[in-house]
Amino acid sequence: MSSPVELFRRLTAGVYVITSAAGGKTGGFTAAWAMQVSFDPLLVAVSINPGNVTWELIEKSRRFAINVLESEQHELARHFGLQSGRTVNKFEGVPTLQTAGPPILADALAWLDCQIDHQAPAGDHLVVIARVVGGDVLNPKASPLRYADTGNMDGSAALYPRVF
Repeated sequence: MSSPVELFRRLTAGVYVITSAAGGKTGGFTAAWAMQVSFDPLLVAVSINPGNVTWELIEKSRRFAINVLESEQHELARHFGLQSGRTVNKFEGVPTLQTAGPPILADALAWLDCQIDHQAPAGDHLVVIARVVGGDVLNPKASPLRYADTGNMDGSAALYPRVF
């Protein structure tokens, strides 16, 4: 029987940078757990570690962006995923689009602007359901980065139980 790590790495998931802003601060983190959950209204679900500094900004603003990464953007995924926003300005040197809402990564494949509808605890994360209020495809010919293609970049293999 396969281990949980081997099994869960085969679930189809993209790689995203979730961004937000509040009180003059910006934040962002790499995520793989995001998906559409409704057509009408247009809703998405994102799983967020409540200890993440960006969660504080999302909670205050009630708004975030999902930036869809391209298949070649492993370094951008690492940049937002392996540093703490408490000690580093993750946006330094990263081009963004000027919007009235959350920061949008100028080099992303696409982005969605989201407003929180509701949330629920889910183990060591929160599942946040949000209404999509805007977005755009910035590079229609690009392919999205898949979580399975990142290997163990985030060190998550150590977080899975050894057996079910």
